[in-house]
Amino acid sequence: MTETARGLGEFDFAGDDHVVPFHVEGLDVRGRAVQLGPMLDAILERHNYPLPVARLVAETVVLTVLLGTSLKFEGKLIVQTQGDGPVDLVVADFSTPDRVRAYARYSQEALAAAEQDGRTEPHELLGKGVLAFTIDQGAHMQRYQGIVELDGATLEDIAGAYFRQSEQIPTKVRLGVAELLDRDEDGKPRHRWRAGGMVAQFLPDAPERMRQPDLPGGDGDEGEAIHLFEEDDLWSEAKVMVETIDTDELTDPTVGTERLLYRLFHERGVRVYQPQAVFDRCSCSREKIRGVLAGLDRDDIENSIEDGVINVTCEFCSTTYRFEASEVRSQ
Repeated sequence: MTETARGLGEFDFAGDDHVVPFHVEGLDVRGRAVQLGPMLDAILERHNYPLPVARLVAETVVLTVLLGTSLKFEGKLIVQTQGDGPVDLVVADFSTPDRVRAYARYSQEALAAAEQDGRTEPHELLGKGVLAFTIDQGAHMQRYQGIVELDGATLEDIAGAYFRQSEQIPTKVRLGVAELLDRDEDGKPRHRWRAGGMVAQFLPDAPERMRQPDLPGGDGDEGEAIHLFEEDDLWSEAKVMVETIDTDELTDPTVGTERLLYRLFHERGVRVYQPQAVFDRCSCSREKIRGVLAGLDRDDIENSIEDGVINVTCEFCSTTYRFEASEVRSQ
């Protein structure tokens, strides 16, 4: 008797746009993994970014989703790059429990020059600057911000440096983006984006096992002792496993998150937990925009009025809010 082939969803796999927490007990590793499809497509499609910019935004969204879904409180995680490259700003934020949004700002002239010279890797587009991770727990709580330099490394490496500096947790991050060209139900060409990622952290019961080699000293440190610790064998093994993942595995919908985790860690006993859905949902609203306008002075209000109205467009979701001049002046 031939068994009928079934799709991923019929096996209760998470599928796209769901973050899957996991635990590899044999390696003392915990983490999260995700594949993004329709949600990412919606974010990128509304802005119609050039391909190199779209890839950069996609990587930032994956990183933000992986980190944001770990928040244990009501709040927001903001991941933002600021650099002197053709793409001088990329920002993505995750609002608990499941809302994601993102946008990028870039110079068309500088981007065209970079593309002509073949300088389209993420670090070349961003240039020198900083990557900031901001955690906002609301109006009555102080913001926490961690900042790392954009030093020519990948977003994966920069995220690892952030965890090392701010939380001192051995962490490995993998990010992948794929551009798909296929056909829709009517046979017409269709362009889609997919992305995937994983964050794995070494969290043994004995904290002293988390020690890592010291970072190299700067100028003038020649005479100072540098204390080096051997990396834990289990963490070394876990890192090697995660580093073997290629972009195709991270983004291929026929592989799926759970299958990828099984491929990597089944010999060590991987356990997955209830997936968490994430959605393309902006937090803007007419009331919030009205509040911003109410904080402007009279001159700024008058300079913003065109043909008797003020139009304000959200940079994230491209929604335009229209306010009559009389409505704003009366605030």
